[in-house]
Amino acid sequence: MNYNKNNNKLNLLTFVGLTIAGTINAFGVTIFLFPVKLYDSGISGLSMLLDQITPSYLTLSLFLIIINIPIFLYGLKKQGKAFTIYSIYTVIIYSFVSFLIMNVLPIDVNFVSPLAGSDLLLCAIFGGLISGIGSGMTIKFGGAIDGIDVLSVTFAKKIGISIGTFVLIFNTLLYIVCGIVIKSWVLPLYSIVTYYIGSKTVDFIVDGFDRSKCAMIVTTKAHAISDALSDAFQSSGTIVNATGGYSKEQKNIIYFVINHFQINRLREIVHDIDKDAFISLHEVSDIIKNHENNNM
Repeated sequence: MNYNKNNNKLNLLTFVGLTIAGTINAFGVTIFLFPVKLYDSGISGLSMLLDQITPSYLTLSLFLIIINIPIFLYGLKKQGKAFTIYSIYTVIIYSFVSFLIMNVLPIDVNFVSPLAGSDLLLCAIFGGLISGIGSGMTIKFGGAIDGIDVLSVTFAKKIGISIGTFVLIFNTLLYIVCGIVIKSWVLPLYSIVTYYIGSKTVDFIVDGFDRSKCAMIVTTKAHAISDALSDAFQSSGTIVNATGGYSKEQKNIIYFVINHFQINRLREIVHDIDKDAFISLHEVSDIIKNHENNNM
């Protein structure tokens, strides 16, 4: 997960968005997951487990604060001041709203979900979906709502694994510990459903439903193809000189960004001009352009 650690400027509207994000996350966890003892992922899930096995005065809201904030402060130098402040603020909102729902508002979340009852599957699905929306919004606004994100960025590379693998290992160990502690595997297994739906929801919020595609076209007729693609899609590509590894023939590679629905049209245009052209497609999660110049 990439964060812009060089951007230390704070934005008031961002805090409004983070307030909404933290509130949504708290709603998903406390209304759907916590009442039926399902576990969220990451530090949030660890806090839920600790709430269950410690004295009553040590609550979910408290654990969210005392575990997450030191982690974010630890990552301050690497992630930057703005990211750290946004993240700590969102965790505080998440913790505060969770406290309100469970202790102040007239909502009974002690035994069953107010909206889904005791149906574990419904709670797992909607808990993961709603908390995933909150987490995804937090990332979009430049922060994180769970310290596991900082831990993964900090330690994954050091131990030679990807960030996604680090998070997966952490959550797998968390759910195993939960199963051992409560002496049952039903709730941890349903919690995996929550984790899966939550992670997919975060991907949707952060990257969108339809990621852009990068088309890399290897051809000997680059200029003709580039002109045709520009006319068809009202966008330009980049031409790079290349040499065939086997044939040693001079060729070009066209770097061209399209969306999912334009793939077939691009294939037709390219092969109408050069039937021997080679097309490689890759997903692009972010496209950053100079606002003063929208051409590549």
